[in-house]
Amino acid sequence: MNFKEYQKKSRITAKYPNAGNNYIYPTLGLAGESGEVAEKIKKVIRDKNGIIDEETREMIKKELGDVLWYVSQIASELSLTLDDIAEHNIEKLYSRMERGKLGGSGDRR
Repeated sequence: MNFKEYQKKSRITAKYPNAGNNYIYPTLGLAGESGEVAEKIKKVIRDKNGIIDEETREMIKKELGDVLWYVSQIASELSLTLDDIAEHNIEKLYSRMERGKLGGSGDRR
């Protein structure tokens, strides 16, 4: 599956208030789901000495899928495509790498 297909298929499942004109709902969902990923990683550090077993890997995979779903819905709400977002991000990262600016902080590195 590619990003275009995923975005189209995931959009069919976007059943939230005012879908198509509501970027706030999926943005809040993204915050919650990314927090769930962080929580699972935190518990790996706390309870499993930093070792990710197969069960934990699968739980994180499911949460990352939810993160991807919300990213896709935000993109759709803003008339963006995941392909364009991914391409722009790689261009930005390669530009930073070529200029020796992968580290540090700031959006305009």
